[in-house]
Order: sequence, then structure tokens, then C-alpha cells
Amino acid sequence: MGVAASIWKQSFFLPKPPLTEKNLPDQLGKVHIVTGGYAGCGYELVKDLYQHNATIYIAGRSQNKGEAAISKLKSEFPNSGGKLVFLNVDLSDFSTIKPATQEFLSKETRLDVLTNNAGVMSLLLGSKDKHGHELQIGTNVLGPYLFTKLLVPILQKTAKKAPAGSVRMTWGASAAAYFAPKNGMVFHADGSIKQGSNVHMDYAVSKAANIYLSSQFARLYGKDGIISVSWNPGNLKTELQRHVNWFQRFVVNVLLLHPAPLGGYTELYAGWSPDITASQNGAFIGPWGRIFPSRKDIEEGTKSKGEGGTGYAKKLLAYCERETAAFV
Repeated sequence: MGVAASIWKQSFFLPKPPLTEKNLPDQLGKVHIVTGGYAGCGYELVKDLYQHNATIYIAGRSQNKGEAAISKLKSEFPNSGGKLVFLNVDLSDFSTIKPATQEFLSKETRLDVLTNNAGVMSLLLGSKDKHGHELQIGTNVLGPYLFTKLLVPILQKTAKKAPAGSVRMTWGASAAAYFAPKNGMVFHADGSIKQGSNVHMDYAVSKAANIYLSSQFARLYGKDGIISVSWNPGNLKTELQRHVNWFQRFVVNVLLLHPAPLGGYTELYAGWSPDITASQNGAFIGPWGRIFPSRKDIEEGTKSKGEGGTGYAKKLLAYCERETAAFV
């Protein structure tokens, strides 16, 4: 499928979502984490889960937004048997990530689904994370990598007792990944990712990177019963557009964007649909819940050179490991 055709098929005349709050099974006793779950499609996902009695940790850097979302959801669903907890973590500051995972592990003995939903987009040129990386690369890629890595042991533990295919980690990609450079990203000779010269390209690279991370975690932990998939939530009206100018915002809101709840359904499908089994591990999910091919060269990048691929995903994993090693 060509790039233009893939983007068209993920943007217009979309079929109805196969999994919504109307047919989601009861989540009582199950524990989930949604990063950035206080806004946009992450909030919609939390809403879908909480009304079905799930325990959900809303992870993010804004306690005020987190507590406001929790208060609103509790008011809307007073009969829920679930639980909502704010988990303080700033994915652009790696020093906050291990303490956040330790706090979670001190309270819970299981984790069924980790949804890496949080992300930033359309920033000012030169924006950086706490460690000097371009902010979108740090927040959208390196932070989620470290957060997920530190939660792998509890996911493994949960998978030993949970129904097959139900324990998952999911990664926020985007149709923007189709606009990333060849192979998804450019590596310097030292193994680092080229970044910082074009904010739109850096965003596209960060989304391609999450497709790669999804594929690599599927390879590493599929044997443990953990499913790892990436998803394009769809073109949505969310807070991600808060940094674009008024004209860009008008054009995308009027002509291109869909309501945020639909993006929540994409994430719901990725994390909870029984259609996704071990045979789909590492898959890319399109709106509002369909398996799609990613760009051909990115698919090739998920494979090692020995498998006929380019090995770009493995190189990205090594970069993430190096950049976050001091915070494990």
C-alpha cells in the first residue's frame, strides 16, 4: 500500500470502531496505566475503562489536570467499582520515571495494560528535554522507553496468571510516521538520532520510533506472553494542537480532525481487543481499530539484517538504552 493510500485509508471514510464502551468486557480487578490520561484521547480511554470498573493510574506531569480529570470521572460514573489514581511522572525528565514506577509497584501487584499515550507536538524550534535531547524525541521516545522498561517485570509477572494475550504494552505512533525520513530516522556515526533542526520532522521521527520500539519489545517479551503494538489514534481534535498557529488550528479542526473519543477507541482496540493475539504481536493499529501495514521501509527496519531487514529498530533500541542507562 502506497504512502498516500495508507494515509487516506486512515483519515477518511473510516468504518465504525469494533470495540467501544458499549461492548468492552468488565475490567474489575484489572490494573492499567495510561500516560497523559487526563486529556485528549487518553482521557477518553480512561473514561471507557473506568465505567467498566478498571483500576487506572493516570500518569503525567500535571497533578492539577490529573486530579481534575479524576474528579470529573468519579462524578460522571459514581457507581463504578474501579479506582482512579494520579501517578506523577514527567517523561521529559528521566529522573522522575523510576520513582514513579516504584510508587506504582508499592501499591499494585499486577499491571494488565500499559498505554503509552502521552506525547508533545509542534513545539518551538530548540525546545529540549531535561537532558539536552530535542523535546519531542525525549518525551515521545526516550521517556516512554524507560518507563516501559522499568515496568516490564510486573507485566511479566501478570502475564503468568492472566488470560493469554491480555497483558499488553501499546505505543502512540501516528500517520506522521509516514512523513519520517527514509528508514524512519537518520543515525549519526555515534549511534544518536539526527534531531533538532526541524520540529515537524522530529515529531515524525518520534512516531516512527514508537513503531520500532513496539516491534522490539514484542520480540523481546512476546515469549513471556506480553503483546506489544503501536497505533495511529487518527486525526483528532486534542491538546496536541495547542502549539500550532490560529490558521493551522482552524484548517485542521474544520477540515481534517475527528472527535477525541474516536481516538480513544483506537487505543481501546490496541490494548483490549480479543482480535489481537500473539500472531499480531508488533502490529501497527489504525483508526478506529484495524491492523494496518506501516511504511514499507519502516517495516523492513523492524527486522534485523540477518532477516533481510535494515536493523534500524535494533539501532534505535541501543540508542534508547544508552541515553537512559543512568536512570534505570
